[in-house]
Amino acid sequence: MGLFKKKVKEKQESALKMDIIKAKDWIILALCSSGYPVDTTLESLKEIDRFFDEQCGPNGLLSEQRGNRLFAIGAYIGEVIISTYGGEWICDDEDPMGEVNASIRLLDGTIIWPIQRAVKRYQNGAEDSIYAYACALNSK
Repeated sequence: MGLFKKKVKEKQESALKMDIIKAKDWIILALCSSGYPVDTTLESLKEIDRFFDEQCGPNGLLSEQRGNRLFAIGAYIGEVIISTYGGEWICDDEDPMGEVNASIRLLDGTIIWPIQRAVKRYQNGAEDSIYAYACALNSK
């Protein structure tokens, strides 16, 4: 009789989570080169709001590749929130709407959807301020 080795399955990183990190890195470079200096601080979310205010029109940067850009901005928002308050991405690679449904579980158990928030900011304008949203999470 041989010894059976227990096969330990290494936790594989979600493909969607890796896409989120890549998108965040890409949007930082794109925003900075377009005159929106972001540095992954909570204060930099004011630049995200300014970007939405200035780039949602028919000739704005969000008139092209909107889905990719909103995903990347949502990824950036999420990473800023995680670095500010702590938490982790919750991603389901099997979900056909995974890019939109990616969420973050904050340390206090609160679940948020930063990519959906980016879409709402685009659709609704300043009333769905990203900076105000992120600051409000501190009061929970």
